[in-house]
Amino acid sequence: MLQELALAAELHDVGKLAIPDAILSKPGPLDEDEWIYAHHHTLIGERILSAAPALARVAPTVRSTHERIDGTGYPDGLSGDEIPLLSRIIAVCDAFYAMTEGKPHHPALSAEHAIAELRRCSGAQFDSAVVDALIDAWRERSIQLVA
Repeated sequence: MLQELALAAELHDVGKLAIPDAILSKPGPLDEDEWIYAHHHTLIGERILSAAPALARVAPTVRSTHERIDGTGYPDGLSGDEIPLLSRIIAVCDAFYAMTEGKPHHPALSAEHAIAELRRCSGAQFDSAVVDALIDAWRERSIQLVA
């Protein structure tokens, strides 16, 4: 399971290869058509991975990484436990990484601010148990770095 998680996490955005750089690196907000186009990256990623026998097992996980616990995600509107656990883990880790590394349209947040945002979205966007596990792991890692 950990190998599958690592592989899916590594490849979860492979479908973005088919999204124009003008959309991916746009400094401002995307318009409606750009959002629709960008949201196809999970489906494209699933197709790419499904075509490779050694990677096909992670294709469903990649497809579901932008689903939300409350059912308002994409591409299938899955909710709760309908979303594969590995997809829920990747979603939380990816959000934390995106917030702390920054993007063209927003600066990086501190880890504490990112954790606060994960907590705020816990139970709606993100699986609460996964958010709690990430926070626990982050705090444990931070304590080890200080020691």
